[in-house]
Amino acid sequence: MKHLELHILQSVPVSCLNRDDLNSPKTAIFGGVQRARVSSQCWKRAIRDMAKELYPQGFRGERTKLIIEPLTEQLQKAGLNKNDSIEGAKVIAGAMNKVDTETRVKTMFFTTQRELESMAKEYAATKDVKKAIKAGGSKDLLKDAADLCLFGRMVADAPDLKIEGAAMFSHAISTHKADNEIDFFTAVDDRQKNEEVGAGMMGTLEYNSATYYRFSALNLDMLADESHLEAVALNERKEVVKTFIKSTLMAMPSARRNSMNGNTLPGYVKCVVRDEGHPIQLVNAFEKPIRPKDGKSIFELSKEALNNEYDNNKKTWGLNESLCESIPDITLDELLKKVDKYVK
Repeated sequence: MKHLELHILQSVPVSCLNRDDLNSPKTAIFGGVQRARVSSQCWKRAIRDMAKELYPQGFRGERTKLIIEPLTEQLQKAGLNKNDSIEGAKVIAGAMNKVDTETRVKTMFFTTQRELESMAKEYAATKDVKKAIKAGGSKDLLKDAADLCLFGRMVADAPDLKIEGAAMFSHAISTHKADNEIDFFTAVDDRQKNEEVGAGMMGTLEYNSATYYRFSALNLDMLADESHLEAVALNERKEVVKTFIKSTLMAMPSARRNSMNGNTLPGYVKCVVRDEGHPIQLVNAFEKPIRPKDGKSIFELSKEALNNEYDNNKKTWGLNESLCESIPDITLDELLKKVDKYVK
């Protein structure tokens, strides 16, 4: 399997990038201590959003429960009357998912407008829901849905619509022990009279700060096969990979973006291309939590540990790479040019 690996170190200041059900920053135990954590799903959402900005003609996927209304609209455009369109939309949606209300299904569905249009046209012509679903799963429709090919989707009730994601992501965790802290805040009521005492509002928020190890990978062989983007021109496939790399490195989760702006860029990136094997993350470099020492920061020591882990794996397991480059040793643009020749 020819694949691309991205090993990323990124320091983030006071922030709450990803919250749990108690509104606290997510954490995980690794190496016997608590780490700050950002779930892969959280960072993937940010990456998908940035990819749409960078390459909108290639990334048109939407994850939504609200598929009945657009299906209804497409069925009407295909010639059915309003009532038949509403019923037909529910039949199609119900064949893929359980219908929850008049407008939505119970589970999020990752799709494109073009796919829903294709389903509606086939159903309007044949009234056959199986043929409609099959039309929706046509590989030709993936030409403008690189995000579906990268992130994949599982549709239990309609196997024809299953797409295995070519991209892989791990949960980001801090390279060191990280405790959540509490921010006590007060707010002044601008219309409160001077002689009145007390804050207009007060409360607490949890936050943390961390140097994260992030890992993502892309199966370059899979991306180019018939179930994914084989029908796309090579230059467009290269643009998809370029967009994937830029978005993965530069996108940030949006939680508390205004009140705790934690937007940073990676301080170190190791990019590897291998012609065989499977992606291997380097998180075990941090199984023993990093602590600053000898005047070196957590980030500096994390970088050393990551490179040591990589070298040890390479020597012990005989791992080979076609490309191994690092940012900031080279620039992002230079990295993209080097990766370009490995995209087929």
